[in-house]
Amino acid sequence: MDINQLEVLSVVAREKSFSRAAEVLNRTQPAISQAVRRLEQEVGEKLFDRSSKDGTLTLAGEILVDYAKQMLNLRQTAHDAIKEMRDLHHGKVTISANEHTVFYLLPVIEEFRRQHPLIKIEVQRGVSSRIPKEIIAREVELGIISFKPNDSSVVSISITTDELALIVSPHHPLADKTSVSIKELAKESFIAHNAPSPYRQKVIESFEKHNTKLNIPVELPSLEAIKRLVENGVGVALVPKLTAETEIASGRLKALSVKEMKLERKLNIIYRRNSVLSHAAKVFLKLAKDMSS
Repeated sequence: MDINQLEVLSVVAREKSFSRAAEVLNRTQPAISQAVRRLEQEVGEKLFDRSSKDGTLTLAGEILVDYAKQMLNLRQTAHDAIKEMRDLHHGKVTISANEHTVFYLLPVIEEFRRQHPLIKIEVQRGVSSRIPKEIIAREVELGIISFKPNDSSVVSISITTDELALIVSPHHPLADKTSVSIKELAKESFIAHNAPSPYRQKVIESFEKHNTKLNIPVELPSLEAIKRLVENGVGVALVPKLTAETEIASGRLKALSVKEMKLERKLNIIYRRNSVLSHAAKVFLKLAKDMSS
């Protein structure tokens, strides 16, 4: 059953005239009559009482017109939904990030929400090494990682650079300094993230290289928890500076550099090569690039 035939049926029933329906639909009257005849042949029933002059519907016609209106309304609703999506009045952006890289997203999300308040943003917590696989499997549209993936089916765009910072309480004896040496940290108690990472290994190797003991009495699975303990004077920590910017700006934490450890890493936004990104994801990606430039 052709949707255009149902539209003809609906207009003829509304206008109560084949000729007026032809004018409304910008078609010839024979074309209108032919469309109705084909519809009658398909359903096996007469839809109009040909003996009347005002396009009176038969019982079968009345039944079919009700369904025709529902289908035409559904078609219009579908068109409206697509238009709303295109105009960013509807839609969703799906992103995967880990506990570190999600901090980069916060100002981008804030600005995106200001510009497009009707779009939902869904950030999933991912394991950094697995995020490219999630992109390839189309589990999410965008990912934020701190390395360039080797897979050629993933596009990677550098968006910012982050560095490892030593954070201490503002009341800590080292708080007045801007940088320290590894030797000065021999007596400090470090609060560390217990997830293995290349940067954790580089820190361990740096302390070993300078014959300095790395004292880690506390390990936690959360950067937020690590920051709170450092803020309360329980110990010091080495964290990506991006993750502590708010606390540093407010004076709740002090950030120092370690002379022998200039560890920087680029954050990259990734997506599947040759994929058709949603309109919302395209706008989010452009905003992320614009804000990083």
